[in-house]
Amino acid sequence: MRRVILSKRTSIKLDKLLNYIEFKWSEKVKQEFIAKLDKSIEKVRDFPESTEKSEIKKGLHRCVVTNQTTFFYQFDDTTIKIITLFNTRMNPQKLKKETEKNDI
Repeated sequence: MRRVILSKRTSIKLDKLLNYIEFKWSEKVKQEFIAKLDKSIEKVRDFPESTEKSEIKKGLHRCVVTNQTTFFYQFDDTTIKIITLFNTRMNPQKLKKETEKNDI
C-alpha cells in the first residue's frame, strides 16, 4: 500500500480550511468534510489512476473532494504526494503557480 505524503503547502491550506469550516459552520460540518477527504485519500491510495489527469502539469492527477475542494497529487510505486489543496472558486492561474513548486 502506498504511503500518503502532504506537502507543506497542503498541510497549511488544510489547517486553514478546517478552521474556516468550523468557524463559519460547525464542528459537525468540519468532521463531515474530514470524512469525505479521508475517503478520497483512501480511494487515491488504493487506485491512484482512477482520477482524472490534470491538464496543468504532466504526471499530476486531481481528486474532487467536494464541489469547492480538489486536491492535486503525483504518485509512484510507493507514495502518493499531495501537492496542493485547491478551492475551485479561486483563480486557476494561482493553481498553476502552486503546482510548479513542489515543496514536499
